Amino acid sequence: MNEVIVALITGILTFAGVVVTVIAGNRKTEKQLKAQSDLTLYRIGELEKKQDKHNGLIDRMYHAEEKIAVNEEQIKVINHRIEDLEHAAK
Repeated sequence: MNEVIVALITGILTFAGVVVTVIAGNRKTEKQLKAQSDLTLYRIGELEKKQDKHNGLIDRMYHAEEKIAVNEEQIKVINHRIEDLEHAAK
């Protein structure tokens, strides 16, 4: 009878130890996942900022290229006028 009681007590204590170990492990894992999640969200935020800067640069370059094309066309017109004036002066 004593052996059964000793076995039951040992089994209950072993079970309690396993439960405590699992609960502690879960808490540690939750903290690690939370930290990794926070870091991932921070990095995504930083990448979004860089993406916004890049998109702004692309928009500015598009407008600059449009202005350059207009200026080049104006230069061509001015050069033709100069040539016409030179021919008229001869």
